[in-house]
Parts: sequence; structure tokens; C-alpha cells
Amino acid sequence: MTAASAGTAFHGKAPAPMKATARALRIAAGAIKRGGTVVFPTETVYGLGADALNPRAVARIFEIKRRPRFDPLIVHVSSVSQAGSIARLTPEARALMARFWPGPLTLVLPKKKPVPGIVTSGLDTVALRMPAHPVALALIKAAGTPIAAPSANRFGRLSPTTAAHASAQLKDGPDAVLDGGRARIGVESTVLALRGGTFTILRHGGLPQEEIEKVTGPLSERLGGRARPISPGQLSSHYAPSAALVLLRAKKPRLRKGLRYGYLAFSEMTGLPVKTCAVLSPSRDLEEAAANLFSHLHDLDAAGVDVILAEPVPGRGLGRAIMDRLRRAARGRGRK
Repeated sequence: MTAASAGTAFHGKAPAPMKATARALRIAAGAIKRGGTVVFPTETVYGLGADALNPRAVARIFEIKRRPRFDPLIVHVSSVSQAGSIARLTPEARALMARFWPGPLTLVLPKKKPVPGIVTSGLDTVALRMPAHPVALALIKAAGTPIAAPSANRFGRLSPTTAAHASAQLKDGPDAVLDGGRARIGVESTVLALRGGTFTILRHGGLPQEEIEKVTGPLSERLGGRARPISPGQLSSHYAPSAALVLLRAKKPRLRKGLRYGYLAFSEMTGLPVKTCAVLSPSRDLEEAAANLFSHLHDLDAAGVDVILAEPVPGRGLGRAIMDRLRRAARGRGRK
């Protein structure tokens, strides 16, 4: 499929990734303008984007991902003024934007009329983020519109940190795939809600809670686990590999005969008789571990294991986001 046919139904396989040159950006921006969908890089993970103000275009995101309509989307903007055109920006929100945008912080704010209900799943709030990736910002500016974009994966599956990850999962679209290299942070954005001057974390992510609290003071939490989410990234089962994932509680778990095991270690190779092992960070650096998380899980899945055993990591800084993803992946119990 070519960008000239953007916005039409697509079946078969995703187009080959294009290196994010100036020409590729023009092609991708043209697809967005015509109501198509584009995979593009951000510093967190790759996103599947469409014109956030075009309900039919946004509907294609849900179709391609096979995502339920009750799960709202994040809208990506290229400036604070663009954010202000679709949401009511409080002084508290502006202070956070000034400190952390562009970056891995999503703010859930009261929406304005231009935002279609399909983007917010009928909620009166919209989730906004300004990505810290030059390709993402260039695409939004060239398209001339905010871009609604969840992660570029099949719903509930592992998030993509490379263009190849996205292309391998999205078999029913999109119109273009921009390759901007491996995602630097490797886990999705932190989601923060602001209501009546109260700050609440809705999802741990690429911006550590400790950094936000330097601006806001102590934060409350209202994390996932509900049937109908109030923001993106709140479903209790998510980010799951094809293999069953087991979050370890003991150093020497009992392995069942006849099963092929993979092992996701924090800092050292395991001595267990597993088929393959991946180490998140030999130096125990949580930023490195977060950057490697989804990539290593993709690799373990590709090795054809039945079960992935995952070691816990320290629950501080980006460790909170890593543990959040592992807990929800474990609830998926495999997708084979």
C-alpha cells in the first residue's frame, strides 16, 4: 500500500519501515492529513498515530490494534499552545509542562470541544503528551494536527521499541512506518491526572515519580485494575508476550518437565536449566533495564519458549514502571 491510498482499508501486512528522512516524513505527514495511520518513533515506545481531530481516522487505530473502544488514547502535540487548543490548561499543568515537556509525561486534563469522543472513550478528559523525539515532533508539525497514538502493537501485547517490532505485529495496516531507531527510554510515559489542584499518578512510566514530586510534592496513586479505565494504560492485564510470563518470588523456582523456559534476569545470568536468558542490566542500572525490557521480552518470545521467568527489580525510580509492566504481563498468562 502507498501513502496515496491512505485512509482506505488495508489487509495483509504492514509496509516496510522507512528510514525517517525528510522525504519519508512528507509521505507520513501526507498519510495523516488524508486520514491514514502511521507508525512513528518516540523516546518511550513506537506509536500508531492518526489525526486526533478526525474520528474516522482514529477509528482505524482501534481496528488495526484490535483495541476496545472503552480504552482512551493519548494525544501527542508539538507545543503547549497546541495542547491548549484541545484541553484546558491549569497553572499547575503549565508548570509541569514547563519542567517536563517535551518528555515522557502524559497529563490528563479537561478536554475542549474539538476532541472527538472516540479519542477519550466518551470521557470529559483528554490525555496529552509532547514527545521528546525529533521525528515525532517533526511529524506532528508537518501534519499540522495533534496526533492520537497508543503504542504500535496488537492490543495487550508487548510494546514495540523498534520499527521492526511494530511491523511484525500490525498485519492489518498501517499506511506508513517511520524508522527512527530504537526507543531510548523503552517504557511508556508516566500518566498524571490533575483535578482541582490534586495530582494523581495513573500509570508509572518513563518519568520517575521521584522527579515529579520535586515539583508537585507527594503524589497519590490510582493505578490499573478497573474494567473501564479512566486514562490510557490502566487495564490490569497488558504488555503480555506470547509465552506465559511468571514473575518470580523465589530464587530457585521448580521447573515443569516438558516446558521450554526463558529467563529475564535483572543483573546476572541464571544457573537454571533454561533455553535462553536475557539480562536487563549487568550494572543494575534501572534506566538501562527499562530501555532493554520490551526488547528482551521480544527476543525471549522469538526464541519459542513456553514460559518466561522474570526476576523482580528494585521498586524505585524506573523500577516502578518495570515492575508495573511485568505484573500486568504476568496477568496475561500467555497469548498463544
